[in-house]
Amino acid sequence: MTSLFQKATDDFSLQPVDDTFRLLNVDSKNGLSETDVRQRQIDYGLNQIINQEESTLQRILKRFWGPIPWMIEIAAILSAVVGKWEDFIIISVLLLINAGLDFFQEHRALNALNALKSQLDTQVRVLRDGKFQSVRSQELVPGDIIRLRMGDLVPADVQLVTGDYLSIDESSLTGESLPVSKRSTDVAYANTIIRQGEMDAIVVNTGQQTRFNNVVSLVASASENEHSHFQKMVLQIGHFLILLSLAMVTLIVITGLSRHEDMLELARFALVLLVAAIPVALPAVLSVTMAVGAYKLAKHKAIVTKLTAIEELAGVDIFCSDKTGTLTKNEMQVMDILPFNGTREAALMRAAVLASRSENTDPIEIPLFRYIKDNFADSDWSQWQQTHFTSFDPSRKFTSASVNKADEKMEVFKGAPQVIMAMVTNLTDNDITSLNQQINLLASKGYRTLAVAQQRENQPHEFLGLIPLIDPPRDDSKQVIDEMRERGVEVKMITGDNIAIAREIGHMLGLNKRAVQSKQITGKSGQEIKELASGLAQAIYKRLNPDVSFKQAKQFADEVMTDLESIYDTSLLETEFIHTHESALLDMLESIEIFAEVLPEDKYMIVEALQKSDHIVGMTGDGVNDAPALRKADCGFAVSNATDAARAAADIILTAPGLSVINQAIEQARFTFERMKSYATFRIAETIRIILFMTLSILIFEFYPITALMIILLALLNDLPILTIAYDNTYQSPTPVRWNMHQLFIISSVLGLAGVCASFLLYLFLREQNLDNDTIQTLIFLKLLIAGHSTIFVTRNNGWFWQKPWPSPLLLAATLGTEIIGTLMAVNGIFITAVSWQYAGFMWLYALVWFVIDNAIKIGIQHSLFNHSPTKTKLTA
Repeated sequence: MTSLFQKATDDFSLQPVDDTFRLLNVDSKNGLSETDVRQRQIDYGLNQIINQEESTLQRILKRFWGPIPWMIEIAAILSAVVGKWEDFIIISVLLLINAGLDFFQEHRALNALNALKSQLDTQVRVLRDGKFQSVRSQELVPGDIIRLRMGDLVPADVQLVTGDYLSIDESSLTGESLPVSKRSTDVAYANTIIRQGEMDAIVVNTGQQTRFNNVVSLVASASENEHSHFQKMVLQIGHFLILLSLAMVTLIVITGLSRHEDMLELARFALVLLVAAIPVALPAVLSVTMAVGAYKLAKHKAIVTKLTAIEELAGVDIFCSDKTGTLTKNEMQVMDILPFNGTREAALMRAAVLASRSENTDPIEIPLFRYIKDNFADSDWSQWQQTHFTSFDPSRKFTSASVNKADEKMEVFKGAPQVIMAMVTNLTDNDITSLNQQINLLASKGYRTLAVAQQRENQPHEFLGLIPLIDPPRDDSKQVIDEMRERGVEVKMITGDNIAIAREIGHMLGLNKRAVQSKQITGKSGQEIKELASGLAQAIYKRLNPDVSFKQAKQFADEVMTDLESIYDTSLLETEFIHTHESALLDMLESIEIFAEVLPEDKYMIVEALQKSDHIVGMTGDGVNDAPALRKADCGFAVSNATDAARAAADIILTAPGLSVINQAIEQARFTFERMKSYATFRIAETIRIILFMTLSILIFEFYPITALMIILLALLNDLPILTIAYDNTYQSPTPVRWNMHQLFIISSVLGLAGVCASFLLYLFLREQNLDNDTIQTLIFLKLLIAGHSTIFVTRNNGWFWQKPWPSPLLLAATLGTEIIGTLMAVNGIFITAVSWQYAGFMWLYALVWFVIDNAIKIGIQHSLFNHSPTKTKLTA
């Protein structure tokens, strides 16, 4: 596809309509011909979002490409070669499950793009060959003249041509809570909704060139090459265990060959040991743990679409939230009305609703009707009848109506205060001054203020008062934010609304720190860059001198700015100062609680910048404009009234109004995280315990401590019951948690080495008893089984095993049950050499003694190396 010209949509608003017609070579009376349309469709392409997607086959095959898949596939192939079909089937099923989960996650990202693309496919009235006709929006090309009416979805980026005005709802694209009035020469964007008015417009950009496409591109880019912290953790553990297992198995094979052992038996043993040691089940077990967490969240009306979001949410330390429709109700509400000079409140509201029409569903008028019904049910407003109504016009800035009741008649007016005040006669200069002060005060707080007047028959116009409106916070928003702070999560509000509205809503919600306009962070004008540089100078000075006051930092910044302005021009100021001090910019972003007047690109940038500063970022939103940031965030929430695009881009979808479920989700995520950490520690320790003990026994003592069959039995009896850890009772951290791989590997490695020492001491003791090798192998098998299950009770909490929270009955039953099964197999000689009950009892005693020792070792490491103590919050089973 090629473009005939490159011109951004906003640039068209700066030029006359006639220039646009000439640029696009269009006859304003007849529109384009069918020949022109076909040629332009070739030049510009269809009016649709094109995304180069991989084929389904490519998406499936790439799930089986990589270090961990390679190792699992090799193990499966070798199992088939030596005829171990049971191993082959189990390994293959686990591989397919892991690939399927990953495929599903990518499928969610593609759904986000498809939801965005589907919104462009509508019917539109277009002027071609001198007459209007209905065509699919996909067939539009630059230069098409279209007609837009109330209720229409703008199908492409357009410049308005003829007609009075349009009131356009841009909330899904910009986050603005109120419709925007536009007239001739203004531009309107694809995927916005016409609320009022009718105008003709000329298409200036379609498909890939629309502003809407920027949102789609951001969603796509946010979906590429993004790995969750969970996925990174699994890769690190997987690579560590794979390399360790390969190294140990290689030593065993080389040693065996040097001793001229049977090649087939050696290969079979090495294969089984490798299969048992590779963490094939690690992703599956952790996914089951997260799936249980997702199931519990579903009971709280939160649908998890991406399992890894459970783990990500546990570590979220900054929560960014859209305002309109998320923290607020997305519906205007009348606040404390201000009657003028003794006017009754009921009379003020009566005139306001009589100057409105409920069937217009105007977002400004709906709250007026709601307010009078709730507060003045006995008012006589419903007895009045409209005989004439004049709708809002941007040039007039007010609505008016002729109304009557019986023999009484009057005119009523509502609209912009300055316009209404200018038409009345009952205001003195002092009144006007006082009213302007009230209006300015309300505006500074973000209120949209209506003035109301009336004119009785043969009487002058009479000013009745002011009606402030605002989109109020949801009833539970402040409580949600307070609870997040108690959990160590900082909340930031990001909105497309102007800064006055954002600041007022923020104060209602307890967000009282710094509020900025987006252009102060992303703007490129000289003044904006200077303001940003001054803020950066303060941040840098505070970082270098933590004890100085903000006043001193400001003085330093002023001095720095004076020097910089004398040396650098604007562009140098940007490149030499801001880019050099990116870390200070990130520090400044952290200090801001309210971002106002943001575009979708800005939301994406803010989330990305916070992530660069090593934060795990959560995000809530409801509109198309939120979709890129929802996808980019580590954990994205789509609220109950969200658009399809926001839902498809989010990781968790709320199905009930309000945000209180988010804190329940954070709580559940932290419980789930602790369970996953327990299992990961257990899995590493057990792999080290078995693979290292086996290798050293073969190398040093030329003795195989357990048989290949025992290895398979051990793997089955170990991993299957451990799945029940997903239902275990555990701690909830009072602060955000994340994977500390350094600590995880140290604790698990030390526990693994302690197990190796315990196994060698047992082996040396059993040799002194002059037992045959088969009996020693059975006893070591029993010890490894009991000690292995005991390890999970060491890793499942931060303290001693007897401290609360105690293990869940299901975990106890599963682990003790398999230990008993293993004991019965050893005593009765099922698949292995039989041993006496006395020796079996001794193995239990020996394993339990080391269980206490291991617990002491773990606590010692936590206190000495990590200064770590257990939290006190317990999960109620």
